Amino acid sequence: MSRPAIFPVERLELRFRPKPWAFAADRHAEIDTFFAALRREKPDIWNGRVLLMHHQRVSGGVFQGDYLEADYASFAAWRAWGRPAAGVHDCFGAAAVATGDGAFLLGVMAPHTFNAGKIYFPCGTPDPEDIVGGAVDLEKSVRRELKEETGLDAGELMVESGWTVVADGSLVAQIKLLRSDDNAETMRARMLAHMKRETQPELCDIRIVHGPQDFDQAMPRFVTAYLTDHFKGRTS
Repeated sequence: MSRPAIFPVERLELRFRPKPWAFAADRHAEIDTFFAALRREKPDIWNGRVLLMHHQRVSGGVFQGDYLEADYASFAAWRAWGRPAAGVHDCFGAAAVATGDGAFLLGVMAPHTFNAGKIYFPCGTPDPEDIVGGAVDLEKSVRRELKEETGLDAGELMVESGWTVVADGSLVAQIKLLRSDDNAETMRARMLAHMKRETQPELCDIRIVHGPQDFDQAMPRFVTAYLTDHFKGRTS
């Protein structure tokens, strides 16, 4: 399996250009069966609406893309079935929170979530709430997910310009680097305190990553690829 592609872009130009998703229509009966079984296992999962990218190009330091809208059940089935070719990419924003002592903070997904046990940056699939004037605003998505999952306000952090794109097959992570002057233990304590105040937090723990020695098999490839490049000095 080839390694993920990693490259910087100056900005994102993402638009909401709705169109039917043939995968969801053609396999709706299988999807309904799949999602009913998933709901029996994880009753709190909600079949909301999500945005999936159906066209993309990179030119002159700008990542351009068009999104369609789909139901979460179809998206979850597509992912669970190995992301078969279906004319879409899972393109989302993620918050890479770097601390003053050179570490990164990653969240462990709680047992009630679809990705239970996975360890990655605060992130989430964009949804219709992220559509602003016909554009899909991934920075808005990143700020919302960071606040909901960790309690951190992006306004309190140093938000780096541009994005780092990590493309791994049909998965495209748009990673925004945010820096804090506080050390990792202090930041982790803040995040854990937020989680304790939540009735049903999305995360169940926070991991500190100082380098590749702290990598875990539960970290997706887009996370370890980004961090590997960062610790090598290729991303900053």
